[in-house]
Amino acid sequence: MPNLRLPGPTPVPPEVYQAMSKQMIDHRGVEFSELIERLTSNLQRSFQTANDLYVLSSSGTGAMEAAVVNTLSVGERVLGVTIGNFGDRFLKIASTYGASVNQLKFDEGEVADPEQIRQALKDDPQITAVLVTHNETSTGITNDLETIASIVKDEFDKLLLVDAISSLGSIKLPVDEWGLDVVVAGSQKGWMCPPGLSMISFSDRAWRAAEKSTMPKFYFSMAEAKKSLSNGQTPWTPALSIMFGLDYAVQQMLSQGDMQAVYDFHQDMAEYTRAGLKSMGIGLVAKDEKFASNTVTAAWVPEGITDEALLSSLRDNYDIIAAEGRGLLAGKVFRIGHMGYVTKEDIDDVFQALKDALPKLGFTPSEVS
Repeated sequence: MPNLRLPGPTPVPPEVYQAMSKQMIDHRGVEFSELIERLTSNLQRSFQTANDLYVLSSSGTGAMEAAVVNTLSVGERVLGVTIGNFGDRFLKIASTYGASVNQLKFDEGEVADPEQIRQALKDDPQITAVLVTHNETSTGITNDLETIASIVKDEFDKLLLVDAISSLGSIKLPVDEWGLDVVVAGSQKGWMCPPGLSMISFSDRAWRAAEKSTMPKFYFSMAEAKKSLSNGQTPWTPALSIMFGLDYAVQQMLSQGDMQAVYDFHQDMAEYTRAGLKSMGIGLVAKDEKFASNTVTAAWVPEGITDEALLSSLRDNYDIIAAEGRGLLAGKVFRIGHMGYVTKEDIDDVFQALKDALPKLGFTPSEVS
């Protein structure tokens, strides 16, 4: 079986596949009502929120779209903070639906500067909402969301929409403590499930914004989701098999009482991965390692070789599937995912493959030079 070292989809444990193998049930019946109510409650514990939470049958991008179209209006002024490819996507969704987006973009490898966010909000009082990515997988950077949220919420009282697709379930993100209005996640990341489900939490402030929102919505209507969940249902046919798997996975993640053990595990895996790459003379994209992601490490392709040569060698000769660069970093970086169902032995296999492959491609890692 290939060693899948992507930032998503991530490997799925056999036990989750077993849970997914159950026969279909009536998605308008009592058994499903018990499932969705249990899953929603456990996800609220994982999100650390008392806010409303909904499970959508969509990719994470679908939940990003839901966040935008349910809270914003055409022509509404918003601040879009981006540190990479997926931050750009969030802003593109907002502008596509007619929001007036003030983009605050940071260079690849940099974390969003809270002071620049504060200044942008001072300079443009018409801004009503802020869009930000918590963990940017294209660069391997985690924003200081706690500080950003304190500025956006406490100092300026703006609506805050957060893409936490690659962080929630792996990196600490206490939704209520930080005052986050809308937060989205995806099943194929640290939740150890196949793609196909997304999750979205909605604060009271978000619901007040939803009452005024004029953007078109149908499949992603949170009003429909709320009405259906009150009856133990979803508005549309749900991805049942993935729900079975997510229900099992979340229960296992919460089995120790809270999520701290999960966060500690991911921090340990990330530090182990970064240390191993640096020991070989491979540079990290993160300019300040304090903000390096605990779910994916982005590293520079060594000088003199191409990303295609490196990635194809890892795939064809060592059965390791790493990720290419995205956006402006395409062709310049490779990325190693270390979230969810992963062990240090999986990462050791990557290290050994790099030590063997890189000299053949023209770069001698430090440890074997």
